[in-house]
Amino acid sequence: MIAKKGKRAATSKTIALCHEDNIVPEASPTFVETPYVQDLTQRALAYLEVGYPVHFAGPAGTGKTTLAFHVAAQLGRPISLVHGDDEFGSSDLVGRHSGYHKQKLIDNYIHSVLRTEESMNLTWMDNRLTTACRDGYVLIYDEFTRSRPEANNAFLSILEEKILNLPKNARFGKGYLEVHPRFRTIFTSNPEEYAGVHKTQDALMDRLITIRLDHFDRETEIQIAMSKSGLAREDAETIVDVVRELRGVGVNNHRPTIRSCIAIAKILSSRRARARREDPVFLWACRDILQTDTAKVTRAGESLMGQKVMEVIGTVCESREQEPRFAGQGSGLARG
Repeated sequence: MIAKKGKRAATSKTIALCHEDNIVPEASPTFVETPYVQDLTQRALAYLEVGYPVHFAGPAGTGKTTLAFHVAAQLGRPISLVHGDDEFGSSDLVGRHSGYHKQKLIDNYIHSVLRTEESMNLTWMDNRLTTACRDGYVLIYDEFTRSRPEANNAFLSILEEKILNLPKNARFGKGYLEVHPRFRTIFTSNPEEYAGVHKTQDALMDRLITIRLDHFDRETEIQIAMSKSGLAREDAETIVDVVRELRGVGVNNHRPTIRSCIAIAKILSSRRARARREDPVFLWACRDILQTDTAKVTRAGESLMGQKVMEVIGTVCESREQEPRFAGQGSGLARG
């Protein structure tokens, strides 16, 4: 089912080949699967395998979309991907009439007789939800709360009665479509977000099994930073410890996220720098990437974040320098 010239789409944990309007995921060499990730994956698969839709809910940077792709890949089915959008209507998910087909026949076989026949049929175009329901694909609905609630009403009958309601003159010739028994759905949303999101109807939320995500544990974040950058473990540990310490600063305890760890690690790897307080690359990378996340920390109207970043770097580096080093083992492995 994978076209040789398929378009390649990458996520942080899977590589996917696009074939027509679907995605067939493949394993990525940079995928990190720690006990934390394995636990989430097995829980989600347990629900999906018996037909329940899964909803990954968590703040930005907790790996919701990546985990959704990883879980979907375990099901061994093509994936249809939809991103929530405030401009969505139900037709953007289900399908719509895209025009009409007109046919005219003029019969003048007998010179003295002219016969004319004309017919016109509406043309129906399936969208991704209909295709997934019909063919049994896995639908990933990313950030579905960014769509207006009425746009998602089609899911109510799909998830409960296993029927997709359609216009009577759709190309299926009837007013409904029976959902394929292998159709599965994975939703993601950010309940902490306040801009551009909508409150979802209770009827839909009642049909979903919600798995709430928080930031990865320390070991998983270290492994991700190393995998994405090729950086040594000792440096990755320092970066992760600085980022995790800064999450307790300011009004938003969910940031900075794992994306900041990856960005700093990639820069250090590219510049062949080290996560040391005397390394200028490490210092300016941390200032530029980390201080914007909690810029509301101020004194006398001026941001204190730059100063706070430097303080945390000093504290973390000093603490790590005082840790005992063991042969063949990086520092900080016993830390929680």
